[in-house]
Formats: sequence, structure tokens, C-alpha cells
Amino acid sequence: MKDYIIIMADIIDSRNSDQKNLMNHFKHLTKEVNHSSKQRLLSPITITLGDEFQGIAEDVESAVKLIFDLEEKIIQQRAGFKLRYVIFEGAIDTPINKLNAYEMLGEGLTHAREALDEYKSSDYRCYFHLKDKKKSDALTHSLFVYQSIIDEWKVQRDYDLISNFITLKDYKKVADESGKTRSQIWKREKSLKIKEYFSCKSLINYVAER
Repeated sequence: MKDYIIIMADIIDSRNSDQKNLMNHFKHLTKEVNHSSKQRLLSPITITLGDEFQGIAEDVESAVKLIFDLEEKIIQQRAGFKLRYVIFEGAIDTPINKLNAYEMLGEGLTHAREALDEYKSSDYRCYFHLKDKKKSDALTHSLFVYQSIIDEWKVQRDYDLISNFITLKDYKKVADESGKTRSQIWKREKSLKIKEYFSCKSLINYVAER
């Protein structure tokens, strides 16, 4: 019996969304992330209960990068929904299924699902349950700061511009790409807290690596 880094997530308020459109985006998102983050997954992200998925990450650092990959692809695809995550370090008794995250059993999976249900009414969108409690708390709280930035962004108003920032980083290049003046994009960079966003990602990755 071995401990693994389990990642589970569900769509927040999925019942209040257009179900067909939501599921199309959700399926496309998981497919894209399984491709782009293949090296970070021992078992691929697999949709389990319609609006939920689970997978097994290579390690804690990989789980964090998966979250960033998922959140940035939601922006790039203008998906318009939000995910709630649990990253749980726990035992899996059965062999790891490398094709999809089905047919695996263990206390880790059971406790991860219980945690995901427990946090449905919370303001936090990401929880870590690791053997190292201090690291769990540091990642949970730092991702709450990350969340406070991205949850202010609006699909119609901001996502196209933010996608350019994610890809190009430099506001001057974003201005050239979007056909806006550098002054306009510099102001938007400030109001959207783009520098704070990249700083927060760097800090979280540093904590995850330790």
C-alpha cells in the first residue's frame, strides 16, 4: 500500500449552468490538460460524476502545476465556470490505472471525495491535505490569494486580454497583439493585477517544490 497525490475537483454551481454547454467545455478542458500535462500525471484526469473529475499526480509540485494549467485553459477557452479542488495525499490499494482514473480503491480516494463534499460551502476553491500539515496550510492559503486575483476576472470583459498576458507576459507585446496602445494595456495590466498573478504563481510553485 502506497501513498499518492490525488487530485479531485468539481464544478461550482454546475446545476445553475447550461448543462450541454458546460459538459462540452468540461470534456474539452480535461482532454486538453491530459495532453499538455501528461508528464505530470500517473493516472489521467477522468470525469467521474458528470461535474467532477479525479486523477493521480506525479507529486505535489505536479498537482500545483495541474491547477495552474486547468485555470489558464479555462480562461483561454472562455469556459466561464469555476472549479473547486482537493489535493489529497493518501493510500491507493489497487494498481494505478494509467489509462483512466477508474477502478482504483483506497482510503486516499475515499477521504479525498469526502473532503471535496465537505468544502462545497466554503469560500476556498483549493484545499491540500498532505502528510506535511505546514506545507498543506501554506499551499491552501497561498492559493486562496491566487484565487482572489483570478476570481475578479470576467469572461466577456477580460479573458481574451488575459490569455494574451499568459502567453506573451510583456504588456508591450500584448499591446501589439491586441491592437491597443501600450498605455491602455499598461493600465489594464495594473487593474487586472497581472504582475501580482505571476508573482503569486512563482511563490506557490516554490512552496510546492519544497
